[in-house]
Amino acid sequence: MSFVTTKDGANIFYKDWGPRNAQPIVFHHGWPLSADDWDTQMLFFVGKGYRVIAHDRRGHGRSSQTADGHEMDTYAADVAALTDALDLKNAVHIGHSTGGGEVARYVARAKPGRVAKAVLVSAVPPIMLKTPANPGGLPLEVFDGFRAALAANRAQFFIDVPTGPFYGFNRPGAKVSQGLIDRWWLQGMMGAANAHYECIKAFSETDFTEDLKKIDVPVLVMHGTDDQVVPYADSGPLSAKLLKHGTLKSYDGYPHGMLSTHADVINPDLLAFVKG
Repeated sequence: MSFVTTKDGANIFYKDWGPRNAQPIVFHHGWPLSADDWDTQMLFFVGKGYRVIAHDRRGHGRSSQTADGHEMDTYAADVAALTDALDLKNAVHIGHSTGGGEVARYVARAKPGRVAKAVLVSAVPPIMLKTPANPGGLPLEVFDGFRAALAANRAQFFIDVPTGPFYGFNRPGAKVSQGLIDRWWLQGMMGAANAHYECIKAFSETDFTEDLKKIDVPVLVMHGTDDQVVPYADSGPLSAKLLKHGTLKSYDGYPHGMLSTHADVINPDLLAFVKG
């Protein structure tokens, strides 16, 4: 297995497939998952001739279960360490959910020439938490509930989330995939409980407004209108407005986990943006 070691000694696991001289696409996973959540996209893009890379965030998957560093500045620094180690140039960074926040923070600070484009999919920016400046956000009690459920019985919580709101399997007429539910649970349970607990604060309370304003590369914002995890109205449209070169693409009725439930639609749209 491949790892890069960060300044504080954490080992970050990553996958790196495809030709080394091809344009790189870097995938950033959501909470509490791992690089494996991108398998469908990685197979799709490697089949199109791209170099595809995905890492496990610290405390997630196969990366080090560190005592600290479970906040966006460190997550972005870990990505910088990875892109420096692989010397990636003109990469496209694609982030889902929490990974979208990681992409925003990294791309806003990336070295010149490292990033060509970015994509935010069902992503947490600008900020999820309800505040005076963000009245449409979710109240703190929602995230306190996440923390309480995780601390009480993480294994059951990690069944309840994918069975219900994540993939929209709680909607009438939904085509439920037990495989997706099991995959979600397996990825979650590979990670560290402390990292998952602290990451809830990172994805819900971090304000990415200034990061979005700084980004000067083209960014595609993709969001489903029936996202029950990161509500559409307080995320996708607001992020697109803050970006200098942002494009919003909305998907009517699609859930938070649309990368898995609707890969047949999302993957070609990603390819069109990467090629365009």
